[in-house]
Amino acid sequence: MAKTSAQFICSACGAVHRKWSGRCDACGAWNTIIEEAPLSAGPASRTLGAAKGKVITLTTLATQETPPPRALSGMAEFDRVLGGGLVPASAILVGGDPGIGKSTLLLQAVAAFARKGLKCLYISGEEAAEQVRMRARRLGLADAPVGLGAETNLRDILTTMDSERPDLVVIDSIQTVWADMVEAAPGSVSQVRAAAHELVTFAKTRGVSVVLVGHVTKEGQLAGPRVVEHMVDTVLYFEGERGHQFRILRAVKNRFGPASEIGVFEMTGAGLAEVANPSALFLSERGEAAPGSAVFAGIEGTRPVLTEIQALVAPSTLASPRRTVVGLDSGRISTILAVLESRCGIPFTGLDVFLNVAGGMKVSEPAADLAAAAALLSAREDVALPADMVIFGEISLSAALRPVGQAENRLKEAAKLGFTQAIAPRGTKVEGGGGMRLRKLPDLVTFVGDMFGAG
Repeated sequence: MAKTSAQFICSACGAVHRKWSGRCDACGAWNTIIEEAPLSAGPASRTLGAAKGKVITLTTLATQETPPPRALSGMAEFDRVLGGGLVPASAILVGGDPGIGKSTLLLQAVAAFARKGLKCLYISGEEAAEQVRMRARRLGLADAPVGLGAETNLRDILTTMDSERPDLVVIDSIQTVWADMVEAAPGSVSQVRAAAHELVTFAKTRGVSVVLVGHVTKEGQLAGPRVVEHMVDTVLYFEGERGHQFRILRAVKNRFGPASEIGVFEMTGAGLAEVANPSALFLSERGEAAPGSAVFAGIEGTRPVLTEIQALVAPSTLASPRRTVVGLDSGRISTILAVLESRCGIPFTGLDVFLNVAGGMKVSEPAADLAAAAALLSAREDVALPADMVIFGEISLSAALRPVGQAENRLKEAAKLGFTQAIAPRGTKVEGGGGMRLRKLPDLVTFVGDMFGAG
């Protein structure tokens, strides 16, 4: 006879029986035993079978809960990227190129949280404890009440966390941690997945905030399985060019705050210093008006940031002219060049094009299209744009200018830095632009005609 996975339950007392009968042996009630369908069909070794779990307590969408309390470190830029402070029992993943300053930033942050009263641990898997102490002395953090340990065994790390009951733990890095129940080398996909899962689960169940440092691949993506980024609450990227002193901490995922928020730091001999006004910093080296330069009023997260887009157009001696783009999407720049040639009749054939965002900043929003086109045209025509002008707007394939969001915030930031005029798409909605002269243009052809006398 075929085996059935159904079970029989007494509706009076809840006793489980292997088969139906008229009287319950547990409570003695008659005709109370009913057949109950299993959770899933199939063998118990491969499916959930007949065994049931506990019922989840459900709430409604209208249920209001108190927002989780946040702990502030006192580092305004770091707190901004976290969404307004550190949320208890949160898991944070920080990635960045080797030597960019991840360990320096997190040591400064954990020391700041410890001085605010949080119990903090710093577990180093890549450096010896004495190396971390040397860095702390160089940064002036030797007196911070931070518990320091050098360990890579996951079981020992979790045991220490369970014993110490800290508020915040930094694991530097997750690729060096190994779990003894996984038969794989440290840093492998299975080890990283298992270690991250155990640490995140511990953080959620014990109310401990965990910061995991992750390596990056040659493409700049976080190494290891993609599922690690789904496990954690916040994913931060620490960006910057080695030739520049600027460092940008960017949130690409945040369950407790806005994504794409940035914090700007400056690398100094005493560590990473916060930059309260990044627009002034990125434009600090900008001299007199010169051909090929345009100032873009952008938005990074909730913050307006002004950056300088630089272009150089020169005759090419190659059969295929070079297109070198730094800090912008090369695909969008190719599209802009095609629109300029097709819709505006301005060819770039036989010309090398070099485009750069000053200061090592990376701009990804489409609102930079018009500023990039202005810099390219200025370099090609050898005509300098006004030094007190900012430009923003998206270019469509028909050469029409599309409006972008938060135009008022862009203009206010520009006015604060001394700019007096701006160019934006015609559909831009602005209630108050800080007294700036705003010119709204319908398409790229009109822009070319007004600014360079051709179209």
